[in-house]
Amino acid sequence: MSSKSLLGIVLIVLGVLALAYQGFTYTVPKKAVDVGPIHVTKDEHHTVPLPPIFGALALIGGVALLVIDRRDT
Repeated sequence: MSSKSLLGIVLIVLGVLALAYQGFTYTVPKKAVDVGPIHVTKDEHHTVPLPPIFGALALIGGVALLVIDRRDT
C-alpha cells in the first residue's frame, strides 16, 4: 500500500467523521471558589464546530487520492 493510498483512506475516514459529528466538545475544570481549605471547581464545556465543507473537502480529496493512485499503478 503506497503512502498516497494510506493518506486517501485517512482523509476519507476524517471526512466522514467530520460530516457525522460536525464538531467536538471538550471539558476543562475551572476553579470557582478557593477559600482557605475549601476548593470548589466547575466543569466548563467548550465546543469546537467543524463546518460541513471541511468534511466534504476531506472526503473528496481522499477519493481523488485513491483514484490517482490506482491510475499510477
